[in-house]
Amino acid sequence: MPVNAPLANLETGVMFWANREPAEVLAELHGLGVRCGQLGLPGELDLSCANAWKAALRAADFTVYTVFAGFIGESYADIPTVTDTVGFMPRRYRVEREQRTLAVSDFARVIGASSVGLHIGCVPDDDTDEDYVAVREMVRRVADHVAKNGQSLALETGQEPAEALLSFIIDVNRDNLGINFDPANMILYGTGDPIEALGVLGQHVMSVHCKDGDWPPADQPGALGTERALGSGAVGIERYLQALKHIGYKGPLAVEREAEDPEQRLIDIRTGIALLERVKQSL
Repeated sequence: MPVNAPLANLETGVMFWANREPAEVLAELHGLGVRCGQLGLPGELDLSCANAWKAALRAADFTVYTVFAGFIGESYADIPTVTDTVGFMPRRYRVEREQRTLAVSDFARVIGASSVGLHIGCVPDDDTDEDYVAVREMVRRVADHVAKNGQSLALETGQEPAEALLSFIIDVNRDNLGINFDPANMILYGTGDPIEALGVLGQHVMSVHCKDGDWPPADQPGALGTERALGSGAVGIERYLQALKHIGYKGPLAVEREAEDPEQRLIDIRTGIALLERVKQSL
């Protein structure tokens, strides 16, 4: 369980990464006026820093409710590269990534996070495909380990249509398996309208990102769309929050921005937080 006080319904938080000293990162987040978030662990991070993060989170009175697993070798350059490098699908990485995910779950237990999240990659449509079967069994093993740590396992949306992800989750058949819903990813990968996807996946949504983006260019097959600052893309934040309300979601709202320029990223996150607060008042 999180170490701090319970969060408010639809409390605004931030998706952030363990890419600097814990105290430095958390001071920046406090400057944004948030007290909760999702912590991403880069694949190269030495996870022996768990106790340092635990101490820093307690000192800052900050709650991490999801820890995301990143993996060495992943690239999001375009859709073919994602298919070849991201998550559990690439055969050459499966053994090390399974072990890494188990270690991330153990890290999450130390800091008091109640969920582990990740991209599993582009799951084949055919449930008899050998890669589909191998990854299904891998997710079952990971979900079972995560359950032993008292956690849920959240698969992030985007790399397959909502119906395919729903079918996969049902097939895995683990009570602690669900979804971290990212509306922008549905758009960036061109896999479906995010509001329609929420209608399909709603009962399995455990956590969400608030991120924005534009659709892939029609004349560039295999290209990803372009991520935008929240409120500047095709998601439509008002209709997104209304859709979350409609499915009964009451968890935190994690603003995510992946701009390469750190200063611009911080500006866009701050603007996104303010936008969410305004929109929430009208719900």
